Amino acid sequence: MNRLRTIRDLANVVNLSTPLGLGVAVARGGRLRRRDGLWIAEDVRLPGINASAMTVGSVVLILGRSLDEAEARNPTLIAHEDEHAWQWAACLGLPFIPLYFAAVAWSMVRCGDRASANPFERQAGLRIGGYPENAKQPLRQGLARLFGR
Repeated sequence: MNRLRTIRDLANVVNLSTPLGLGVAVARGGRLRRRDGLWIAEDVRLPGINASAMTVGSVVLILGRSLDEAEARNPTLIAHEDEHAWQWAACLGLPFIPLYFAAVAWSMVRCGDRASANPFERQAGLRIGGYPENAKQPLRQGLARLFGR
């Protein structure tokens, strides 16, 4: 398993997603440390982001708090974010960004939230990520809400 993680982490360096994550972490005041093959950036300040953490490459950005505080709220947070690091590698890095936002849009249309129908969040584990699983709504209803009708 450690060999596979090493390959994943190397892939995320080569595909530039981990350097991007480290750059965001440093630029936004994060304190860096390593854990289980991941870079953890604590107390990162990203205005407008409504999440307890997000992953860029093999870097987990813990937003506005320490890792201990985040894990007190959700003990399985790092396991969820570790899955996202695999997704960055599978998407060859930066293409993950538009793919993820498209998945968020689909989930908003289908379920009214950013995670319930998002294949990236579902594969990473909704419950271990701290997300509820909302029911699907009629497509017409979701599109009407999206376009303000």
